[in-house]
Amino acid sequence: MKARYIFSALCMAALAATSCTDLDETLYDKVTLESFGNPEVAVESNVTSAYASLRGYGSGTDEGNGVNCYPTCEYVFFTTECSSDEACIPTRGTDWYDGGRYQEMQFHSWTPANTGVLSLWRYNFVGVSKINSIMNQIELTDIPEEAKTGAIAELRALRAYYYYNLLDNFGNVPIVSDFNTAELPKNSSRKEVFTFVEKELLEVIPQLKSDILYGRFTQNVAYTLLARLYLNAEVFTGTPRWQDCLDACNKVKGYSLASNYKQNFFIENEKSPEIIFAIQYDHAQGTVGNYLGSMSYHYNQKLAFSPTGNWQWSGNGICAQPGIFSSYEEGDVRRDLSILSGQQKSAADGSDVLMDDGSPLNYTEEIVNYVDAKQNEGVRLDKYEWSVDDAWERDNDWVLMRYAEILMMQAEASFRLGYEGAALGYINQIRQRAHLPALTSLTLNDLDNEWKHEFVFEGLRRNVNIRFGTYFQPWWAKGDSYAKDNGYPIVDESDHHTAIYPIPQEEMQKNPNLVQNPGY
Repeated sequence: MKARYIFSALCMAALAATSCTDLDETLYDKVTLESFGNPEVAVESNVTSAYASLRGYGSGTDEGNGVNCYPTCEYVFFTTECSSDEACIPTRGTDWYDGGRYQEMQFHSWTPANTGVLSLWRYNFVGVSKINSIMNQIELTDIPEEAKTGAIAELRALRAYYYYNLLDNFGNVPIVSDFNTAELPKNSSRKEVFTFVEKELLEVIPQLKSDILYGRFTQNVAYTLLARLYLNAEVFTGTPRWQDCLDACNKVKGYSLASNYKQNFFIENEKSPEIIFAIQYDHAQGTVGNYLGSMSYHYNQKLAFSPTGNWQWSGNGICAQPGIFSSYEEGDVRRDLSILSGQQKSAADGSDVLMDDGSPLNYTEEIVNYVDAKQNEGVRLDKYEWSVDDAWERDNDWVLMRYAEILMMQAEASFRLGYEGAALGYINQIRQRAHLPALTSLTLNDLDNEWKHEFVFEGLRRNVNIRFGTYFQPWWAKGDSYAKDNGYPIVDESDHHTAIYPIPQEEMQKNPNLVQNPGY
């Protein structure tokens, strides 16, 4: 992200977290000194600073050594992706064992002590706490009421995004909307959290800006989040809201599919006409937490990317689960624009790149032994554009919502309401861009596959698995004959308790008012 970089940090005291977490962070402003005397400029700076928490933060916990160990692209993304049927982080010798947290994600055997679960909780509640603090400051600021109302509305919408994540991942969480609340909060039920998110969005939408503002919560972004909420209403509350999902989708205006699928993931992807909401990054501005590419490629991938081998270090971690690569239809351009497979060639002379043991760096779909995988096993995440000049911190903006999701929500909601013709019209727009023939009939399996292939490695798959019911069924290295033959844990998911994560052990210890989620 370059030209439209809008984030500045807020010059303020460390935030006292009131929402079950004690994580503090001091942020610093980049507004010119001449602007500090203008309350309206200060309020705008405060509002835009709230978005910085989307990138993540230093956790202050042992495994992170106090540095940025909970960014969106790593701990948060890894936790949700590796519990789905899409991605995994195999243990390769001693690499990526990390206390077994990724194995627990693969097997659905996580416990309240899993640090990935802790990171997901804290990431969202730190965002909530920061927003509550900023809202409190704005309420005390002497500015015109109209400006104050607009600022508060935008912050409430962003807070609703964090609470949607908490609703989706943990279900029964405390609702903390007042920064000055002193007592330790209690859980609200999942239905109550759903109602809170819905109410917040519906109340603030008329007060949000209706035009397109890249990287900001506008009416379009709020309607997209509202559509997501209604798409998953049956999972969250037991009552489907398909028509409400369609109605929200129909209110998103001004976006179109990019002609080139990859444009959404270019280094300068802010130019895509498709992106509705993204986390903005620009390493020259000091943003941190955007290094996903380096977490997937093999250590020697640098030789395939750079003639001199000077490309950034990579960690040989997250990769696609077996079956993802081969599930694409013949001719689907999204596969090779998202996944790196096969023998890697030297950028210097075209020869085969080798691993340190002298064997070819040939990414295979098959992973023979999940807990003792070979270094080249697993095809790699290759969705975001890379450059030979990459710094460790990338400049691609992290895509959270795009217009293709609106089309897919319209397709699924229409189909579930019995409007197959309308559903085909929406889904075939996406397939046309992927260079695939139009479907003439539709099944739930077709919809599931289109979600999987259009949004591979975008963090949506766990949610789709749960909505379609596949989350609780056996798949590779989870509850199937392969898992049994290799001695992997078999978890009883018949009660669907794994649809939400446990409340982290550390948070339970800090707050005796919290009640653990069922099944844990």
